Amino acid sequence: MATWAFVSDFDGTISKKDFYWLVIENYYPEGRALYKDWKDEKIKDIDFLSKVFKSINKDEAQIIEDIKTLPIDSHVPSFIKTVQQNGGDFYILSAGTDYYINHLLTHYGIEDVPVFSNKGYYEENNVHLSIDSTHKHYSARYGIDKSLVIKELKERYDEVYFAGDSEPDSHGAKEADLTFAKDVLQHILKNSGTPYIPVESFEDIEADLKSKGRLK
Repeated sequence: MATWAFVSDFDGTISKKDFYWLVIENYYPEGRALYKDWKDEKIKDIDFLSKVFKSINKDEAQIIEDIKTLPIDSHVPSFIKTVQQNGGDFYILSAGTDYYINHLLTHYGIEDVPVFSNKGYYEENNVHLSIDSTHKHYSARYGIDKSLVIKELKERYDEVYFAGDSEPDSHGAKEADLTFAKDVLQHILKNSGTPYIPVESFEDIEADLKSKGRLK
């Protein structure tokens, strides 16, 4: 049994582009105004995503092909294998939806990676979210509360490492033993006094974990 775990956000951390931007740019230009409302905190994260994902209007085969074009950090597949070969379990923790994450994991041949995320499904030419308000990880704002997931994992592992890039990740970062932060998450954690290691890629993360002796 693994004694430690590495948990990573997906959009903007593993992927180089958020899936919602792929949808907005290809199918839903009106989403740019909705994005502004979201950033101005006029609507909740989960309501923004739900509206965008329900505005694709394409058959599922096309949506899956689009998902496959989402660029990812090219070092991620090998990093996951390295974690697993060094006695760690790798998890994905996303406030997006497991629908596109699972398709991308399959596309890249990534195995044995559990996904904590909002449940998603295809129906009537769009991707829909299935949010359960009674779920133990439920968040009214994000659909899933990353801090609750990290807390739960810490009960099972001696150490839990976390990687993220944006505001929803700040909640998980406060519970993790060590957080690797990209982009705006660095500023959020700095301002809140939450410890973190600044990184730009999974190569940076791997180098740090090797320097600590966690990875060989």
